[in-house]
Amino acid sequence: MRIALDAMGGDYAPATTVEGAVEALLENNALSVVLVGDEAELSSELEKKNCKALRISIKHASQTVEMDESPLTALRRKKDSSLRVAVDLVKSNGADAMVSAGNSGVVMATALHVLGKIQGIERPAIAAVMPTLKGLFVLIDAGANVDCKPVHLFQFAVMGEAYARHIFNIDNPKIGLLGIGEEDAKGNELTRETFKLLRNSQINFAGNVEGKDIFAGEADVVVCDGFVGNIALKISEGLAEAIAKMLKREISERAAGRLGYLFFRQALRNFKKKTDYSEYGGAPLLGINKPCIISHGRSTSKAIKNAIKLAANIHAKGVLDVISKEFDKGLSGRETVAVQK
Repeated sequence: MRIALDAMGGDYAPATTVEGAVEALLENNALSVVLVGDEAELSSELEKKNCKALRISIKHASQTVEMDESPLTALRRKKDSSLRVAVDLVKSNGADAMVSAGNSGVVMATALHVLGKIQGIERPAIAAVMPTLKGLFVLIDAGANVDCKPVHLFQFAVMGEAYARHIFNIDNPKIGLLGIGEEDAKGNELTRETFKLLRNSQINFAGNVEGKDIFAGEADVVVCDGFVGNIALKISEGLAEAIAKMLKREISERAAGRLGYLFFRQALRNFKKKTDYSEYGGAPLLGINKPCIISHGRSTSKAIKNAIKLAANIHAKGVLDVISKEFDKGLSGRETVAVQK
């Protein structure tokens, strides 16, 4: 299985991307990685790792997409960027999937332009994974679509359900709709109309879930538009980091805290692991014809490693084929809309 890695994407590239690729290959003998980017820089990084025997190669790209660059500018003027070349490799079957920690807006625009959407899907969505008291849940959309219609959220639910079922082995995932109250009539027009679509569908719909309840684990997939989803994701990441820093400060400033740390050290490590975004690697852009993983801009080598493994897992389990079949069966949401009208 061959993964194309945008090795110049991310705040700490290419050092972290190369290191993450090496770590992924050391853990999985079935993988090979194509590092896409400046050949001289990537060769220099590989020499530091002393990994000539690994299944790793370099595909030169003369340009790099900046983190603040607009998608339109990147598409028009940077057709030899490391991101574009990585996506082109997937398009030409030179790779089975791609990973990038670069500009997420440009990743989405490039993947959509080059690879296209699965038939029946109107908008791709980012599926982020977050921890709960019972395990984890999939948040979709986590930032790809700011303005959505009810049918788009319905389609996010279908894609999120397939992702949770096949990647995390959750049997018959429960779908929750993120809102401001559990009652059917609560929310804005978007959530109220989406509620009707989900309730009248074949999906295992658990109803509305409030922000305070999403970490309780009552829903396996939480659906929302990308504007709300990205805010929820960023607040959650920031809160987890703040709590970890608060605990560390309390422990370091008090003798009793330092003593208590000896007893709770493993519990604190487990907490940090569960709330660390790098454990999940990245988020797939579901709805695109080929596996594309968007990683955090400040991804560590560990995050890149796990993103590569996730890309390989999505390809191996045929998640996108499953999603395509679901829409072939008439689960686009348009049928339900037509019936209601």
